[in-house]
Amino acid sequence: MSDGPTRLTLLTRAGCHLCETAAETLVRIGAEAGLVPETVDVDTDPGLQAEFGDRVPVVLLDGREHSYFTVDVVRLRRDLGLS
Repeated sequence: MSDGPTRLTLLTRAGCHLCETAAETLVRIGAEAGLVPETVDVDTDPGLQAEFGDRVPVVLLDGREHSYFTVDVVRLRRDLGLS
């Protein structure tokens, strides 16, 4: 991980039920770690849409892909030092 503050980002799109579930999970886990997840709609950025558009939601931890379709809760908690 980086030496700066941890960044937790969810790549999503409007109307995605998996994205809504992932967002709820990230808010809960982020709060435990003192983090507020950022949500980015892939459809607002052609580069993100091209790279991630067919497999949202995608969780990024410090800008690196952590999981997609579902939040890997066990791994995320471990990587955030919560387990």
